[in-house]
Amino acid sequence: MIRKYIPTLISFGLLALIMSCSKKPPVAPVATGPIPPVTPVTPLKTDVSMWLTEADQSQLFKKQNVALLFTSGSNQNTTINVDTTQTYQTIDGFGFALTGGSAYLLNSLNAAPKDALLHELFSADSTGLGISYIRITIGASDLSSSPFSYDDVPGDITLQNFSIDREKTDLIPILQKIIAINPNIKILACPWSAPAWMKDSNSFSGGSLQPTNFGPYANYFVKYIQGMKAAGITIDAVTPQNEPLNAYNNPAMLLLAADEASFVKNNLGPAFQSAGIKTKIIVYDHNADHPEYATSIFADPAANAFVDGSAFHLYGGSINVLSQVHDAYPDKNLYFTEQATFGGGNFGNDLSWHISNLIIGATRNWCKNVLEWNLASDPTYGPHTTGGCSTCLGAVTIGSSVSRNVSYYIIAHASKFVRPGAVRIYSDQQNTLQNVAFKNTDGTKVLIVLNTGTGAQTFNIKFNSKIASCSLNAGAVATYKW
Repeated sequence: MIRKYIPTLISFGLLALIMSCSKKPPVAPVATGPIPPVTPVTPLKTDVSMWLTEADQSQLFKKQNVALLFTSGSNQNTTINVDTTQTYQTIDGFGFALTGGSAYLLNSLNAAPKDALLHELFSADSTGLGISYIRITIGASDLSSSPFSYDDVPGDITLQNFSIDREKTDLIPILQKIIAINPNIKILACPWSAPAWMKDSNSFSGGSLQPTNFGPYANYFVKYIQGMKAAGITIDAVTPQNEPLNAYNNPAMLLLAADEASFVKNNLGPAFQSAGIKTKIIVYDHNADHPEYATSIFADPAANAFVDGSAFHLYGGSINVLSQVHDAYPDKNLYFTEQATFGGGNFGNDLSWHISNLIIGATRNWCKNVLEWNLASDPTYGPHTTGGCSTCLGAVTIGSSVSRNVSYYIIAHASKFVRPGAVRIYSDQQNTLQNVAFKNTDGTKVLIVLNTGTGAQTFNIKFNSKIASCSLNAGAVATYKW
């Protein structure tokens, strides 16, 4: 994981108020006479709705009052053809990692602002972003205040001391509120480490799971899923290990592909089957520079039988590699489960890179979801463990107030419009007008376009032999829906 920062904004209104109280300036005369009326903006007739974010932040996910009408005319503009007859993967959703630190920060808000923010993030109504997929951690991640597991009693192979009670303070209450807003939200759960005593390092950081503890660790997953279910939380999928080739985070654990295959086929898969658990098993959950990790597990028939698909991050490698995994194993699903933004980054650059590689790139390369890391951080990028990511920027910063950061807008451009069950459909990839298209279950079409050129571009959206002419400034992203 990771780094990025949006500076804390000084409230000039508050500063002015303080200065006015200290200097006691004369009171300005009160204007008399009628208050001039506010002229309402008349919505223009349009066939296509448009939401826009500009690289310079002059527009931040704002609906545009523009007339985008489909006509039978023709022109010399670049044209993006959209074709609903050519379909690809079904979409599960878009969202964020809800880390332990994120849950703590959300739960620290007073009741009214907490409920308002959760509604804004998770509601699918006209006022919400409609986040439909989240990733949570099994035990601590590096964005928890300290490392822990659900059974930290050394040698407890029967898991008599297993308990998720620690999550009842923040994570579970926040999840319960989210589920009340969106009962159909999908939840992926993933550990950063097994309990330290199960590892050859006897530490949360570094080391590998001892083979003698494969069985107890599989039962650990079973108890976790059953415990969350008892709290009203259904875990849709798990990955056996976050970043299994990175043993240097805190927590972290090395789990080589052969060991993950063995764990899945001999322990985790059979344990789920025996307990009647339908939770999907998704392997790998690491960078695109080692796709052979996933394909080697798919190539093992015994492991393959238990595996739904593989998950990827993009701190290394190319997003286009995922299509090679799909082509080799088209019956296995692909998921994009983590990418961070960092303190000190540039809004426009981050917006462009993430829209290009994740919202457009990951879905064009067969991913069923896209998740950013992570949902919330405080003004100093906490909480995090010692040695954990100290520059990871949340989608929202929660301090004395709540501010929205670049990944909020990255996900918003997809989550609000591309609903679970949508299918990706054909659209032309037009050089510096990168794009991806979807069709929702209600028949609405969605096209997301990013202008990666150096200047403004005018282009056509072509659908059913008619065109609508649009324009985007350099670095801007827009979502079009009709």
